[in-house]
Amino acid sequence: MIRIRPLPVTIAAAVSVALLAAPGAAALTSATPSQPPASLNASAPEGVDVARDAVATASSTELDQDRFAPALVNDGDPSTRWSSKYVDDSWLQLALAKPSPVHSVEIDWPNACARAFSLQTSVDGTTWKTVAERTGQTTCPRTDEIVIDTDQPVSFVRMQGAQRWSQYGYSISEMRVWNAPKPEPARQLPLVPQPVDVQRGDGAFTLPSDARIEASGAARGAAQALRDVLHPSTGYKLPVVASDPAVESAIEIDVAEGLAPAGHADEGYVLDVDADGVRIGADTAAGALNGVQTLRQLLPAWAESGTRTDVAWTMPYVAIEDYPRFAHRGLMVDTARSFYTVDEIKRIIDSAAPLKLNRLHLHLTDDQGWRLAMDTPAENPSGIDYGLLTEVSGSTAMTYNAAGQLMGTELGHTGFYTKDDYRSIVDYAARNGMTVIPEIDLPGHTNAALHAIPQLNSAGSFPKPEPGSDTAPHQGTGDVGRSTLDSENDATYEFIRTVLRQVAELTPGQYLHIGGDEAHTTSHDAYLKMVAFANAQVADLGKTVVGWNEYAGTDLPQDDAVVQYWTGGTAPTAAAVKDQGAKVILSPANKAYLPQKQDGRQPLGGTWACGTACTLENAYSWNPATFIAGVGEEDVLGVEGAVWGEFIRGVDQMQFYAFPRLLAVAETGWTPQAGKNTAEFLQRVADSGPRLAVQGVNFFPTATVDWTVSAAPRVTVSNALNSAPGSNAQATVTLKWRVAAPATKNGEITARIVWADGTTADVPLTADGTTDIAAMTLNPIYSGETRRKVSTAGDYPAPLEVSVAGEKVSTTPITVSVPGSR
Repeated sequence: MIRIRPLPVTIAAAVSVALLAAPGAAALTSATPSQPPASLNASAPEGVDVARDAVATASSTELDQDRFAPALVNDGDPSTRWSSKYVDDSWLQLALAKPSPVHSVEIDWPNACARAFSLQTSVDGTTWKTVAERTGQTTCPRTDEIVIDTDQPVSFVRMQGAQRWSQYGYSISEMRVWNAPKPEPARQLPLVPQPVDVQRGDGAFTLPSDARIEASGAARGAAQALRDVLHPSTGYKLPVVASDPAVESAIEIDVAEGLAPAGHADEGYVLDVDADGVRIGADTAAGALNGVQTLRQLLPAWAESGTRTDVAWTMPYVAIEDYPRFAHRGLMVDTARSFYTVDEIKRIIDSAAPLKLNRLHLHLTDDQGWRLAMDTPAENPSGIDYGLLTEVSGSTAMTYNAAGQLMGTELGHTGFYTKDDYRSIVDYAARNGMTVIPEIDLPGHTNAALHAIPQLNSAGSFPKPEPGSDTAPHQGTGDVGRSTLDSENDATYEFIRTVLRQVAELTPGQYLHIGGDEAHTTSHDAYLKMVAFANAQVADLGKTVVGWNEYAGTDLPQDDAVVQYWTGGTAPTAAAVKDQGAKVILSPANKAYLPQKQDGRQPLGGTWACGTACTLENAYSWNPATFIAGVGEEDVLGVEGAVWGEFIRGVDQMQFYAFPRLLAVAETGWTPQAGKNTAEFLQRVADSGPRLAVQGVNFFPTATVDWTVSAAPRVTVSNALNSAPGSNAQATVTLKWRVAAPATKNGEITARIVWADGTTADVPLTADGTTDIAAMTLNPIYSGETRRKVSTAGDYPAPLEVSVAGEKVSTTPITVSVPGSR
């Protein structure tokens, strides 16, 4: 069941409507935060997690290895875990530091959950009392919260397994024992990723209607990006101006040496909001843009609206120092299996860049299609017509699986990028803080090239052309690993050299990805020969080579190569780091492969990576610095979420599988491990829901997130009122509401206006769409309108109450000021 919750502190938008020459919009004057409700039981003691000081032991440990030790269940790190041996009758227990009452126990199961287990307590560790039983569990991963509420002190708490989830053992990442009701977590600002250091102040700054954005140094691009967001939603002019000591600006963005946090010049920034306004300082344009992305999240969600909205444009007083944990925070988009247009790629950038993701990895070639136009060079010994790559294989894509069943909701989309298209993507990405990393997959995943270019089809290539054809047949299934180039064909190396050179010329970024994965029909020696050639070509072009972890054992350029780990044994990757100075991008399939199902409600998507659904919590709960033995923090270049295209068609479906898990990827790449907290992250995701909805992101309605609701008006008054005695004039107040209520449906959401004089009016809310998991759609923004005639000038408080399934979840107060005329 999807749960909806309001923010505990509702921002009251006090709207004053001034008469314009023609009926116009409300003018915003101020906003006052209301106080959160008092605790219903203020005197009740807050619970303490007494498990933190306990000693954990277990009946067994998987492989008898310390990385699965019982002590990891109460270390406060959700990325570690205890795992048992493969026995149903396994247990884990906590010996408390001193006898304690137990109110509740929470168990975080990362993957290998219990289908059935009991919770037991003991005063002496010998005699056990079963206090709760759970059977028939059908969800994994999950968190079990078991309320015991006993005042009788106990010294031991045990999870006694009865039935494992699968053939493996039990795994518990964290086990918490509360001696009283656990405290409500402190309300976090809706910032994702979580900054390194945030200091809160008392109060808020309201952006004035005559605000200017002052930019100095290399800050103009960040300032313009901020204006591009805020001008349509606020209706303010927001000119971007040069620094002028004689004039105060509401927002100042400065780029100069020494402004970023010490040691973090590349992308770090400081952001301060106080009574005087907003100041962002950074050493680089990239750092300034990161500060702008955080500022956007401090503003109301409706700042992301493309149309004017009458809300209070307030930002809480804060002092933030921030910088990324890893240099590479990426998103991979598979354009080869199903094509995305240039506009779709730009929309993907628009949704990824606010999360401070800074790498866009474009998978441009594969068995199913070739997506980037190539020119035929003047020097062309093999006579290859490179235009055939897109003429032939630009019109192919995913079709059916080996059983003849449609892959996805429709056939894969076809198309390709001209060189100008690609340049426009690179430029747009750069303006949004993202560097494009192109991937030309080889020597496997090359069926599209073999289908288009006769000269590549030779004795050692595969698959073979059909009788009467000089090229391999199109391969539109998801059956991978069958294609290969021929290592003994001179045209192979001419082709690799020509393609890589042209891609490098188009790409200003440092990295060029050569794939290297799943070359199952390529012999080992042939694989090493072709990949070594490609590695050397990339180095000669002045780029850094990147490849999937299968290429880790090839001849890599010393200290100038990157291994992108996705699955399989980790030893070759660790060896590449140790022996060849390689860096690592982590995209482990069980954490970062986003087409995997998010929960069992999704009819499409895999479960092979996690053994079950790959949940939001699972995507968040890991530590890149400890994921591969022998690969430490300093060896990790970063993390990357991957969206493959076997069944995903178009940007809406892509977003439905990527979000909100992409928020977990972003925070894993940005926030220090010690700053990560799953419960706080889920709360910040919930509060980010309205913002994502206003941005038009079609995200998955994760069931474990209590999505918040946000409403905003557009207010107009038809005319001023004559205050002279005997005047019978009336004015019409029109309130056009928009409501962001993720994961709801038409008919279950209602709203009403409650005027100060007791008059109420229902506001019918409708949306052109609904939440439908099978159809991969989230409900869009609801809209509604109400009007009221007034005969007296003055202030009219008019809060909007929003309810879901009859339960009030949000109140948005405003005050409409109707002006008088003389």
